[in-house]
Amino acid sequence: MSRRRSALLRHRDAASAPPPRPALFGHNGGPAFDDGVDPGASYRGWCWRQAAGRAWKTPPREIALRRLARAEAPGMTYRAYALEIMERGRHL
Repeated sequence: MSRRRSALLRHRDAASAPPPRPALFGHNGGPAFDDGVDPGASYRGWCWRQAAGRAWKTPPREIALRRLARAEAPGMTYRAYALEIMERGRHL
């Protein structure tokens, strides 16, 4: 039997497939966190927003002015320079 024919037969017989396995011990049987949920509404999305908020938190005035001066030297914006610091973990 060819691969395509066997795939078509499996698709056709999907209704007669065995029932899913029971949930593991301690599982409440509810849906998974990420199945069909807006990414912004999930717990992972909440964690991402919290981390981004901490990363982009305004630094003290002296640090912000020093970063701004360092960013203007190569012709970058403050935001681009701060992003480089966060991505690389070091100052340019």
